[in-house]
Amino acid sequence: MIRRAALLVSLLCLGGCGLHPLYGGGSGSAVSATLKAVTVAAIPGKSGWLVRNKLVDRLGESGQATAGYRLDVSLEDNITAFGLRSDQAATRERRTLRARYQLVDLRSGQVVLDATAGSDAGIDIVSSEYATVAAEQTALENLSDIVADQIVARLALYASRTGAK
Repeated sequence: MIRRAALLVSLLCLGGCGLHPLYGGGSGSAVSATLKAVTVAAIPGKSGWLVRNKLVDRLGESGQATAGYRLDVSLEDNITAFGLRSDQAATRERRTLRARYQLVDLRSGQVVLDATAGSDAGIDIVSSEYATVAAEQTALENLSDIVADQIVARLALYASRTGAK
């Protein structure tokens, strides 16, 4: 009896917490429509190419001439060596990918969202130069995924809070 009462009270409280699905309504939702209305500007460099392709995939950019927003992204990609041995050779690297992005409303020309995203990864430096370069490349691809996910999540949150279309 007490369990049932506690369950009933917790269910009533859960309904009043204000949580709702971000993509409620599926592909016809306002959030989905806003994300599809975002065109991603070109981003220079190899890391820029990777991030832009991942953003286009996640946003579902249709390439329509009726895009309502433009996403401008600038990247900072750094590799820092550390973990020095007695002969001053590095044993580890840290690859960091940081993005500053702005969402521009094309109707008004105003920046409606200005934020940053980023992540980093550790890389072991091994005796094989090829293996180290391959690890650096893999780290860049993984970091590009993470940064693109962070950007899209922030854009979706913006769209849900503002009801933008």
